[in-house]
Amino acid sequence: MPKLDLAQIPFQGGSSYPSKLAEATAGRFVQRIGDASGLTQSGINIVRIEPGGLSSLRHYHMQQDEFLVMLSGALTLIDDDGEHEMLPGDCASFPAGEANGHHLKNNTAAPATFLVVGTRTPTETAYYSDMDMKVEMDATGASFTRKDGSPLTADQIGDET
Repeated sequence: MPKLDLAQIPFQGGSSYPSKLAEATAGRFVQRIGDASGLTQSGINIVRIEPGGLSSLRHYHMQQDEFLVMLSGALTLIDDDGEHEMLPGDCASFPAGEANGHHLKNNTAAPATFLVVGTRTPTETAYYSDMDMKVEMDATGASFTRKDGSPLTADQIGDET
């Protein structure tokens, strides 16, 4: 098994969220170590969350499992059961199809990192717990709509009207 040189794999920012919703994850940076190692069946990333940042909007997956383990710092896991402090070594899992909207928030003054592993499927649907939004993903990319499939409105995505 080839050893990875993490120093050669850049952290990347950015989001696929539409319009101003992407601002919610401005403090998130992802190091795509699974891609760098050539893995195709699992997504494996190290995620760094800056102070005040979010890992994502609160969501859950229909086809893909998700597992994370804290590496450094402290984050707050927010899910349907409330808030949970996450410290190095703490783990959380989110089975596919379990409607438990989740994300991590950095409420501290220092960056924090976690390793996340997820299933890669040809298609995926995820729902957002705190808003009327879903995303459907396939080989062509991501399509964000309301949960009923109708288009998002400018008000929902924060665009000027």
